[in-house]
Amino acid sequence: MQEYVIELSKYFINILMIVYTLTCFYAFRYRMEKERKGVYIVQTILMFLIQILSFVNLTMVGKDIQYLFFFLFILLFLFASVTLVPMIYENINRFLLNNMCMLLGVGLCIVSRLSFQKAIRQYIIVLASLTISLFIPFLMGRIHFFKKLTWLYAAVGISLLSTVLILGEVTHGSKISFSLGGITFQPSEFVKILYVFFLAGALWEKTSFGRVVLTAILAGMHVIVLVVSKDLGSALIFFIGFVFVVFVATRNYLYLLLGALGGSAAALVAFQLFSHIRTRVLAWQDPWSYIDNQGYQITQSLFAVGSGSWFGMGLLKGNPTAIPYVEADFIFSSICEELGVIFGICLILICVSCFIMMMYISTKIFDRFYQLIVYGIGIMYIFQIFLTVGGGIKFIPLTGVTLPFISYGGSSVMTTMIMFFIIQGIYIRLHQEREKYEYRKKRAEQSEG
Repeated sequence: MQEYVIELSKYFINILMIVYTLTCFYAFRYRMEKERKGVYIVQTILMFLIQILSFVNLTMVGKDIQYLFFFLFILLFLFASVTLVPMIYENINRFLLNNMCMLLGVGLCIVSRLSFQKAIRQYIIVLASLTISLFIPFLMGRIHFFKKLTWLYAAVGISLLSTVLILGEVTHGSKISFSLGGITFQPSEFVKILYVFFLAGALWEKTSFGRVVLTAILAGMHVIVLVVSKDLGSALIFFIGFVFVVFVATRNYLYLLLGALGGSAAALVAFQLFSHIRTRVLAWQDPWSYIDNQGYQITQSLFAVGSGSWFGMGLLKGNPTAIPYVEADFIFSSICEELGVIFGICLILICVSCFIMMMYISTKIFDRFYQLIVYGIGIMYIFQIFLTVGGGIKFIPLTGVTLPFISYGGSSVMTTMIMFFIIQGIYIRLHQEREKYEYRKKRAEQSEG
């Protein structure tokens, strides 16, 4: 009987995931947040059902009660997030909130399968991140001098990255982090936030050629420090963020062309300068010829995705730990192996739906500064997903960046959650401005009448 339950659960998990994904795109047919209320209720139910089935599966297959206790803590977190956050902020965007919780739930589930101790640390960081993030919408509505700190954002960002370059620890050949009190930080993740605010502050009011050049110089300093640190995945994300924010601010396609040409030239230079870049390109071109060395990671990743097939082998029935650094760089492959390719595709589509919602919100914002912030966050978020998934399935060379909300990594989880709540703060601000406008319009009509 137990075997039937375990076997059937993986099919039900995928079916529920498909329905959840469909609700994400079905929600776009409604323009008003209030009209999506029914969709959000369905999403919440589906989210909890997926978590219940996943952890029941883990407990039965692993025959370990600790999975069940961990599930109760995750359940508590998800319930608090989907109920308390809307109570604190009435006008919050439930679409982004639900998807954030969904992705975090999947991430904690798969990380607990890979390493229970790391899952506990991840859960603690998630709780701390939520506690910090809850203050962000409040601050976004009270603080009005964000636009005046443009050059400070750039100075602090470059300084933090330079500090890591000088004092950071070498991890897999790159200087990307340092430890403080036994806790490892990756400042490039947090600098993303300052970087987006810097780009928005520099370009929201002036988009002259001189201002674009000055912005390019300072943005280039961020990228150069990351390149010297050999954190090339983050450097690429920063570069793409700059190119597209400049394009949106100026609406000049020439900057897109220059960005493409400059990026291509920089890639060729990096290929010549860095041996590990040549190794990754070699592994991407023909991993099978170097399966014992350079191509080992990517071949194991492809084996994992292939062996999972459409519905997966089932939790704890695959061998994802055969992939080096699977919980960080290749977690998408482990998901496809045990939960199925269908589940993996749905996961990508949920992330895409978050990006679409971010772009939709950006089009509704009147304030150019905040509009560019939302747009910049959206671009960097979706491009990071492209790099992670694309590298894991051999679509592009591996860059070594994490999958937001899902991969193991405290800095990544905290930064992404803060970014989502920055958008929530801007979204709430947008609602408040709209309500004030409608109130003034109504008062004007009454006075005329």
